[in-house]
Amino acid sequence: MINMIQNAKDQAAALAMAAYEAAAADGTLPRTEVKTAPVEIPKDTANGDFTTTFALAAAKALGKPPRVIAQALLDHMDLAGTYFSSAEIAGPGFLNFRLGRDWYAGVCAAVESEGADYGTNDSMKGQKIMVEFVSANPTGPMHMGNARGGVLGDTLAAVLAASGAEVTREFYVNDAGHQIDKFAHSIEARYLQILRGEGAVPFPEDGYQGDDIKELARAYYDQNGDKLADVPEAERQETLAQYGLSVNLPKMKSDLRRYKIEYDNWFYESTLHESGYVAETVELLADRGFTYEKEGALWLKTADIIRENLLKAGKREKDVEKLDLKDDVLRRANGFYTYFAADIAYHRNKFAVRGFDRVINIWGADHHGHVARLKGALDALGLNGTERLDIVLMQLVKLLRDGDVVRMSKRTGKAISLSDLLDEIPVDAARWFFNAKPDTQMEFDLGLAVREDSENPIYYVEYAHARICSLLRAQAAEGVTVPAQRDVDMSLLSGETEKALIKQLAQFCEEIKLSARSCDPSHINRCLQELAGCFHRFYTACRIKGEAPEVQAARLKLADNARIVLRNGLKLIGVEAPEKM
Repeated sequence: MINMIQNAKDQAAALAMAAYEAAAADGTLPRTEVKTAPVEIPKDTANGDFTTTFALAAAKALGKPPRVIAQALLDHMDLAGTYFSSAEIAGPGFLNFRLGRDWYAGVCAAVESEGADYGTNDSMKGQKIMVEFVSANPTGPMHMGNARGGVLGDTLAAVLAASGAEVTREFYVNDAGHQIDKFAHSIEARYLQILRGEGAVPFPEDGYQGDDIKELARAYYDQNGDKLADVPEAERQETLAQYGLSVNLPKMKSDLRRYKIEYDNWFYESTLHESGYVAETVELLADRGFTYEKEGALWLKTADIIRENLLKAGKREKDVEKLDLKDDVLRRANGFYTYFAADIAYHRNKFAVRGFDRVINIWGADHHGHVARLKGALDALGLNGTERLDIVLMQLVKLLRDGDVVRMSKRTGKAISLSDLLDEIPVDAARWFFNAKPDTQMEFDLGLAVREDSENPIYYVEYAHARICSLLRAQAAEGVTVPAQRDVDMSLLSGETEKALIKQLAQFCEEIKLSARSCDPSHINRCLQELAGCFHRFYTACRIKGEAPEVQAARLKLADNARIVLRNGLKLIGVEAPEKM
């Protein structure tokens, strides 16, 4: 869990504070209470490797110009035995540090010592986190949104675990409620049409029109004939709904497994109703004074809850009024509980029964309006949904082929499902491309995903790993193996491309922390692309074979370090690290 970037930041901050204390002790600067300023990485390496605004931040308290303070710090700063070779003043008072050989050697030593664990951290140690994702209705095939949510959720879970959290992956199965009733009516209509003729049986106006419903009805008929022709309507619908679920759910699990997604838990909505937990949750909201009855239905005071939360967050009353907030039905006049009531109960179960500290849901952007409602309901239950529930909203996916929008599968002539997609492109390509920044609309170019050149980012990254493996095999064939760190003179890695590659190896640790903190695992993709680019530039600029033995050993070690980090990063997003291409 060595993070050399954080170590350098901490050391630079400590050096600045120690220099201030020394300057205050001899009277160069006045003694007062000053705070350690943050240390950042400048965008332009001409401004050093790390920089601090300590002097700028302390100027008011010390009553001196920032550059005067910075000079005093520099005069009292001892860099001996540190990661830094030099420090200098820039601009209005920035203090810029340049890294020395010990830091670069430290990065390489960390990669060697930690190996497959390199990049992990304990920033979320002790947190019990659930990531719920996909949770597609089991009434039809999974679509592109599910494909995107699948890899985002799975990769986010991986980076959270790499940051020390105890993570559970969960799929919520909507096997109760209105959509299942509609599912049952749809299959029933198609089944009866087989028995009596299509014109003799009307199809529900709001029914599921897809060919998959016809296929389910046909499959049941082929297995059971007219067995359900004369049974009571409710029995027929229940039987057909359960049959449909028995076909669809294993198919969903199979497709997700093919997509390299394995869940820790499949949670069924029906269990919430059967156990009385939905009714109990609604009753608890009523007992707390957050419900009222109107026209026979039971309503949640959603508008009041959200209004209070917004005002607490600093929103102005007049701005809140413009939102036209509305209340929600929890129990209909017919006695049936709504989907929203079940959703509240489900999330109460996550916190109150199973004890998760934090819950993260991956939803489509069309669920935006549901976020504040659900968090507010959990607040009303005393579960602090505002702080403990995080919703990652992902935008739509647009499929392209040769620049043209694609809506139908070439093979089936139907809307492209997850399984259709995986029939057309490699799973690794799908996982890479769908692990894009969630809050941006995504264009997925099917042609690009199968190209074998540097324009295809997944090929570019995998090729870097395979290239290193090829290099190592070639060297091994000549009797040259990767040396241990202790046998390498890392000071020989002084070229710009060598140092840039080492810096990117160090950056990997930061990107994992950032991915976990921001709930955006796409940082890993960008880090790996940059790492692959750094390696290719290093390999072009720095010869390995034929160099002096000590130079060859150092560069071979660096190449192997790049291999390890590429492998670790690809593993996080569920992508293979090929040794040959």
